[in-house]
Amino acid sequence: MADSSSTTAGKLGNNVSEGTVRKAVNALLKWKKLQSKSTTIPREPTEGDEEDHDDLIYLVVTLNKIPPKDLSPVSNPIKIPLPHPLQSFSDICLIVGDKPTHVLCNTTKTTLASEAVQKKIKSLDIPITRVLKLSNLKSDFKSFSAKRKLYESHDLFLADKRVVHLLPGVLGKPFYKNKKRVPVPVELKADRNWKEEINAVANGKSTLLCFGTGTCSAVKVGNGKGVMGNQEIVDNVVAAIDAIASLVPKKWAGIRALHLKLLDSVALPIYDATMGNKGNA
Repeated sequence: MADSSSTTAGKLGNNVSEGTVRKAVNALLKWKKLQSKSTTIPREPTEGDEEDHDDLIYLVVTLNKIPPKDLSPVSNPIKIPLPHPLQSFSDICLIVGDKPTHVLCNTTKTTLASEAVQKKIKSLDIPITRVLKLSNLKSDFKSFSAKRKLYESHDLFLADKRVVHLLPGVLGKPFYKNKKRVPVPVELKADRNWKEEINAVANGKSTLLCFGTGTCSAVKVGNGKGVMGNQEIVDNVVAAIDAIASLVPKKWAGIRALHLKLLDSVALPIYDATMGNKGNA
């Protein structure tokens, strides 16, 4: 049963009940707690451990049909706001273009070059650790090992929305194989509040939806490491579902199923259109 005093952001309509979401979240956190208490045989760390293990909770979205090409997973990741932060980021790298970009501001054209970006970020005291030009990425990070080192150097990557579509070919597999550190697009136009735009991502209150070439996609919605309360995770799940249902083709009619899971757990169903599931667990 859903808690009548819930602070959940979102409506969900009649498709998924908050009670169903809560049951799944509680079950996953209980399983995670039991796993952490169980004894395991020590082993040497192997390559890829960082990508293969985390404490995040994922919402897995299964569509009825493969999404259209304009919802590309790499050239146009979709940023979804969340009511509660998944995690905070202290080491942030911002990727910008090189060529001056003419933008319209109060009917007057102004030029916004990468040097101006760095100057403005500094003047606004925006928490960016490093600013990288697209040309620097191409010249200084050609090898796989160099790309891998860059990947490990920062815990969050942002990119001017105007260059996001160019990054998959430049950054390659270290960034896009598991979609763990796909650069988050931010609007760096002259008429936007840069500090608000960047802080909205840096404070962890957003997640990325990357539609794949198949029918299944996954988004981060919670942190099972104990930094979030159960209700906060439920709030995030509800907000993510509402946003995704408004984005996919045919809205709810385009969604076949929804599951919640930890990276190494089973996927718990919270909605299945094929079984006429309307949120009754």
